[in-house]
Amino acid sequence: MNPVKVSVIVPIFRIEKYLPKCIDSLLNQSFSDFELILVDDGSPDNCPQICDDYAKKDSRIKVVHKKNGGLVSARKEGLKNASGKYITFVDGDDWVDIFYLDIMFNLADVNDADLVVTGHFREFDGKIETIKPKMVGIYDEKELKSKILPNAIYNGEFCEHGISTYVWNKLFRKELLDQILFNVPDDVVMGEDAAITFSYLTISKSLVISSTPLYYYRQRHDSIVKSVENPKIEYYRLGLLMNYLQTKLKNSLDEKNIKEQITYYLYSQILVRSGGLIYDDKGNQIFNPFLNVTPNSKVVVYSSGSFGQHILSTNIKNNFFDVVDWIDIDYHELNIGGNFVKPTSSITKSAYDYLIIATINPSYYKDIKKELSLIGVDEKKIIKINTDINEISQLLVQLGFGNDFKFLNK
Repeated sequence: MNPVKVSVIVPIFRIEKYLPKCIDSLLNQSFSDFELILVDDGSPDNCPQICDDYAKKDSRIKVVHKKNGGLVSARKEGLKNASGKYITFVDGDDWVDIFYLDIMFNLADVNDADLVVTGHFREFDGKIETIKPKMVGIYDEKELKSKILPNAIYNGEFCEHGISTYVWNKLFRKELLDQILFNVPDDVVMGEDAAITFSYLTISKSLVISSTPLYYYRQRHDSIVKSVENPKIEYYRLGLLMNYLQTKLKNSLDEKNIKEQITYYLYSQILVRSGGLIYDDKGNQIFNPFLNVTPNSKVVVYSSGSFGQHILSTNIKNNFFDVVDWIDIDYHELNIGGNFVKPTSSITKSAYDYLIIATINPSYYKDIKKELSLIGVDEKKIIKINTDINEISQLLVQLGFGNDFKFLNK
């Protein structure tokens, strides 16, 4: 029996509500020469039974049941069982376009590409947003080394990736992925996708980036709220990822470029998880990234995403500024410390000193800033985030990160 052209790997854990839609979207592909590998990572719900039931109906499905070991281990198990020339990953709570595999495979086949990157849709609370890569084109090995890798993690604007971290909007060549995925430690539990994607780029010789959106990423309410129970544990986990990336990139990039890219990436992740304001063990503030914002300032927070939620949660504990309004175009019911998300129009009735756009993505920041100006927001009140590389480097040392980006202060 000849190997299939594409193996689709779906790691599965506690997503029984969403899994049938994911599997159905894959079985209904216009492209038929593929296998679907469902990896049940010890899911305690009805997911194992759902997988087995589908496998009885379609011979293209392989089901792997394993003890829970996390996302990286599930992907490894899927790859061990894969026979396709190319590999793609789909998260079990997402779904794909009917031409997903057809277009991905043809982009790889026509260009003999080691990696294919496409656009995607972000679905949140019934609203769908189209996300398209910026660096559309075909890149050979020389261009990969000179244009892509030096800007892959940080493209010069804080903090935007040149190549998205996600593995789920990409198609990988199996023989190369075998060299990367099995080396990623299972205990990398933050930024697992980044560990794979950016490492894979270092051994790729050809890349195709398409703006065509084919993948539907579901942003769930229950996945967006991630409370920081212990900052040191988070820093330790982030340090594992950053150290791993540094190790993998050192043979492809110069030391200065690696340091800059990873420093900004680490800083951005710390900001999102800390709520921006960073405190020591004794509750003393050691860093305020919000330029010009002073204690007791009246502040409006834009965005009910992870960063916005953490800003409010952190401020409840430390009471640094006075949150007078919390707004978002993705309006939905959410309450943190008595602060409820309101539609953006409510800002016209607010008296405030500053407005924080809670995003680390410069493209989103610019678009939101432009939209807010249309409803009368004074752009001078929209704060900027501190991106001074020297101050950021000093902060990382103060927090306990070493030159190798490992967190030393557990």
